Amino acid sequence: MADTLEFNEIYQEVKGSMNDGRLRLSRQGVIFKNSKTGKVDNIQASELAEGVWRRVALGHGLKLLTKNGHVYKYDGFRESEFDKLSDFFKAHYCLELAEKDLCVKGWNWGTVRFGGQLLSFDIGEQPVFEIPLSNVSQCTTGKNEVTLEFHQNDDAEVSLMEVRFYVPPTQEDGVDPVEAFAQNVLSKADVIQATGDAICIFRELQCLTPRGRYDIRIYPTFLHLHGKTFDYKIPYTTVLRLFLLPHKDQRQMFFVISLDPPIKQGQTRYHFLILLFSKDEDISLTLNMNEEEVEKRFEGRLTKNMSGSLYEMVSRVMKALVNRKITVPGNFQGHSGAQCITCSYKASSGLLYPLERGFIYVHKPPVHIRFDEISFVNFARGTTTTRSFDFEIETKQGTQYTFSSIEREEYGKLFDFVNAKKLNIKNRGLKEGMKQSYDEYADSDEDQHDAYLERMKEEGKIREENANDSSDGSGEETDESFNPGEEDDDVAEEFDSNASASSSSGDGDSDRDDKKPAKKAKIVKDRKPRKKQQESKKGKDPNAPKRPMSAYMLWLNASREKIKSDHPGISITDLFKKAGELWKAMSKEKKEEWDRKAEDARRDYEKAMKEYSVGSKADSHRGERSKKKKKKEKQMKGKGDKKGATSKSSSSKSPAKSMSDSFKSKEFVSSDESSSAESKKEDSEEEGAASPPPSSEDSASGSD
Repeated sequence: MADTLEFNEIYQEVKGSMNDGRLRLSRQGVIFKNSKTGKVDNIQASELAEGVWRRVALGHGLKLLTKNGHVYKYDGFRESEFDKLSDFFKAHYCLELAEKDLCVKGWNWGTVRFGGQLLSFDIGEQPVFEIPLSNVSQCTTGKNEVTLEFHQNDDAEVSLMEVRFYVPPTQEDGVDPVEAFAQNVLSKADVIQATGDAICIFRELQCLTPRGRYDIRIYPTFLHLHGKTFDYKIPYTTVLRLFLLPHKDQRQMFFVISLDPPIKQGQTRYHFLILLFSKDEDISLTLNMNEEEVEKRFEGRLTKNMSGSLYEMVSRVMKALVNRKITVPGNFQGHSGAQCITCSYKASSGLLYPLERGFIYVHKPPVHIRFDEISFVNFARGTTTTRSFDFEIETKQGTQYTFSSIEREEYGKLFDFVNAKKLNIKNRGLKEGMKQSYDEYADSDEDQHDAYLERMKEEGKIREENANDSSDGSGEETDESFNPGEEDDDVAEEFDSNASASSSSGDGDSDRDDKKPAKKAKIVKDRKPRKKQQESKKGKDPNAPKRPMSAYMLWLNASREKIKSDHPGISITDLFKKAGELWKAMSKEKKEEWDRKAEDARRDYEKAMKEYSVGSKADSHRGERSKKKKKKEKQMKGKGDKKGATSKSSSSKSPAKSMSDSFKSKEFVSSDESSSAESKKEDSEEEGAASPPPSSEDSASGSD
């Protein structure tokens, strides 16, 4: 017969809810591990008193009773597994696995029996239903009546909140059956009553969840948080884990208490109690017990008089009362030397602590993820910047946690930690819209060699070089597009010509022109849109040298065909996995050979990049000079056109001037005037519009 039996998808009944997990039976005892919380119930073989096999809603169930009165129920077995379990119990536990069926008559009159932590309502010899007394939150009595109230179960859609029993009067003198019933219930019920003095009290502790300052009163069986608005009573049986975590500033400490079931305030559930301490705070503590009681109860873990840091005293007392180990960060050290990583979860910033067996995030909202419930982790590029990345965790239940805005310097440390813990890495690389070939990330799931980190470094170098080039080009373009001197000259020339026309006029029209000056003609310049130029600069130049490959990629390209021939019909995904395994198993000497080839390729790339950058700058300077020359020619041509237009407008707007002056026909024009006019015309054609137009005095003397 086998020494162990294992059953998957077994459900443990705890406080009305069915928690799935794994059940293992061995010579030493029975072990059940909850899949949701990770909590482990260990029942020693010497403690087992009775085993019962019965038919339940989920098939068949196993009920185990211990010698100290505790009851454990496990459902989800198949009927065919009874013989195997029965033989195992006989061989290793020396117990008969009894078969007992529940009574289904539907009667509501029977007998109540109290056995350990269980209340059983029986009809004859068959039980109708059973109530674990630990589920009872309150017990009240009336005339011939007892009312039991139960803790609300958040995991169940429908919760049983109250049961009433009618207790008939008896003829026995001096014994009240109602009170006797209530005392039996209260002796085993989970009713928190603050009777007696507290063992010790911690005043005005800063609590992050629930937020506020609370006095913590330590009682033998529960913890009492007393605040200005709310009070909470936390039984030690609901404490799952204790964590003591140093803050990143090295001046504060977090003390985290994991609770299941959580404490409640209205519709809010607090699964974690988080206290924040300063390392400089000290306290002297005296327990409200004599030395003999302290020694007997805590067996040297606590003394009557203690002194030290406040966080040490609180954690030491909680560890002794709860009887659970305190989890602290392991060997992980981030880029800054701290044992945590600054990141954001949902809308709040906090700290992520990589532990020896999981991750914990504090503080809003607190999250604890065990390694055994993680399906895979993923390193993803940040959506807004390349200076940070996202760390994603997906559990086996399908829940996804994304810790974002992690500094790029933390990547190597976190990747090495995850790789050392042998967690499955599903590196999807960059976000959507940035397509990357699978070859570059083929081994990132298998080996410590990190193609993603190398790629990110290379892209950063190229981005800096492009940024320097674009800043040089954009500066020249800005100087080109804004020339205040040229624009002022254009405006001055135009208004000089208008002023000469208006000042030389002598009738009423000229008066009106003086009162209402002529409207300024708008100068429209042809400007090229800058956005398109910037976009073209940002685009990738096809003539630019290609980035060098890493040592792994060079080896993969050389070995790809050999792997295909050795494994005909292999898929692309399997090919990458196989390549990662071969690279990981390769000797150091062979890897150094490919590293040398990668280094040579990198030097060639840098040399080609320098030549390319020098050539591209020279081409850009030549292009800018040609652009300036064309622009200057265009401006000079435009000024010549403006002069002709202004002369025409002045002649048409001042008819009075032409009528008042003496009319001269061709035969009366002197040769000197005609020759001077022709020479001026030729000069203006040669020089363009560079010289300013003649002033009003010059035009007047010329007419004379």
